[in-house]
Amino acid sequence: MSYRVVKGEDFSHLLERDVAFLLCIGNTRTAEIQGITVAGESPELIKFTPPADAELLYYGHCKSIPFPPATPDGKPTPALITYTALRLLGTPLFVVDSGLMVKPKIPYYSINAPVGNNIAEGKAMELEAAVEAFEYAKILGREFSKRFEVLMIGESIPAGTTTAGAVLKAMGVEAKVSSSMPENPVEVKRQVIEKAVSRINSSDPLEILAEVGDPVLLAVTGIALGSRKPVILAGGTQMAAASQVIRAIDEAKEIHIATTVYVAEDSTADIAEIAATDVIASDPGLGESVKPGLRAYAEGFVKEGVGAGGATLLAYKNGFTKEMFLKEIEKDYEIIVEQAKK
Repeated sequence: MSYRVVKGEDFSHLLERDVAFLLCIGNTRTAEIQGITVAGESPELIKFTPPADAELLYYGHCKSIPFPPATPDGKPTPALITYTALRLLGTPLFVVDSGLMVKPKIPYYSINAPVGNNIAEGKAMELEAAVEAFEYAKILGREFSKRFEVLMIGESIPAGTTTAGAVLKAMGVEAKVSSSMPENPVEVKRQVIEKAVSRINSSDPLEILAEVGDPVLLAVTGIALGSRKPVILAGGTQMAAASQVIRAIDEAKEIHIATTVYVAEDSTADIAEIAATDVIASDPGLGESVKPGLRAYAEGFVKEGVGAGGATLLAYKNGFTKEMFLKEIEKDYEIIVEQAKK
């Protein structure tokens, strides 16, 4: 099966409509905590991961760094999967600067969000700046939904599962979040989350985001709440956190989550339990790939990001079989990853 319903109803028919893909990219200094993320080949390169992911989607290569973002041992960014789907389908792509340390070398929208601070040390964002960015994001959502029938929102922010875990816990949801590593650094994350959440003295969703969240969560929730059309949150446990915030503000908002089977089958997390809406998991078939770097996804590395699960589902609902899509991913892998490093 190329995809399956993990929770709730099958919403995949929505992807047969006119869809726009929005990528929210930003940074949190929580990523600087040792051992918390491998979303970059080295700690120095982590801040370049979000802009490089966005550049790859537009150009098929990166401009801010010489090679595509990867784990320290060379597992490629999930942006590769999303790039393949958007290339095949010609889906409109829009990037939103949601608190970046390094600006991408592409055209993009901005919601004037600050870079997120290390939530283990203090407030993620000042409330006034967070509220302003949130309102700007709502305007973007409203305007995009005037033109498109469905908005699909992806994200790229290193350490985003940790800040998502803190938001979930602050909202009373047990923070079982996924990781880009097969050995989920559960204890490191738990310590950070516990320390951050101990400061919470409010049940207001925006105050929670400002205290222990990150600017990308702020952008995703704002765009979704501003949209007048259905929204598909393309991602893993970060989007589960976004769904909880959205539901707390507007219980009737039509939102859904599209993720990968790698997140849905992660034994250290439970997206069905923590999501506040329907969840579909798509299978890009990387476990059957001839490329070791791609097979690593099925072995527990990376798992999701840059809207990969949603983009895969989009490809399947628009005429591509799992076998066809995998061949196209491998073709792009050869050009973008293998040839680039020669």
